[in-house]
Amino acid sequence: MKLDHNFPATSNGGEREVEVEEEEQGFKTIEVASVTDNPHNRHRQLDHINNCCGGGDLSSESPAPSPAVDELSFIPPLNFAMVDNGIFRSGFPDSANFSFVETLGLRSIICLCPEPYPEANTEFLKANGIRLFQFGIEGYKEPFVNIPEDTIREALQVVLDVKNHPLLIHCKRGKHRTGCVVGCLRKLQKWCLSSIFDEYQRFAAAKARVSDQRFMELFDVSTLKHIPLSFSCSRR
Repeated sequence: MKLDHNFPATSNGGEREVEVEEEEQGFKTIEVASVTDNPHNRHRQLDHINNCCGGGDLSSESPAPSPAVDELSFIPPLNFAMVDNGIFRSGFPDSANFSFVETLGLRSIICLCPEPYPEANTEFLKANGIRLFQFGIEGYKEPFVNIPEDTIREALQVVLDVKNHPLLIHCKRGKHRTGCVVGCLRKLQKWCLSSIFDEYQRFAAAKARVSDQRFMELFDVSTLKHIPLSFSCSRR
């Protein structure tokens, strides 16, 4: 090998090392270049590539791409959570929550409040093909709480029908009435009472009611056992 000083130097002053083999017996000359690294040269190469692509200066810091959808627009309702496959719970959804609720792909909503459903919510349901099941249960405070067992049972019949899934259960704040329906569902799923009460208290917090927990403890699930829990991961 020898240096070919007749070969032009690189633009950044780097050396080119040239290995020359004599063209004897059909051999060809092989050129091996070793270019000294130079930050200025790298910027020139980047500029050249970027200009070919019709862009700006790649050597400068590129701004972060803006998201296609504003994540801040997806606001879940109060006390939102997944109960089981295809079953969700929450407080009363309002217009700020519609974008989030739409992502759930709901078929049905169970409302446990007795008041007429708001017009904005009704229009949202129509626009998204969501069926409303309303089981009006008054939001009494202790010690005047009256939980209608027949109404809870009817609501559970809707919950257990997989044709209604995905489904959202809600009341005003997703605590007491929703907690009772979910607690009775857990009892049907063979949860122990301590686990049922723990889940109820996690949502009700300081507002937990002894009367709600007593209702769940005494609720008779025997008439619902013939309904298959095909949606549940706890199926046996």
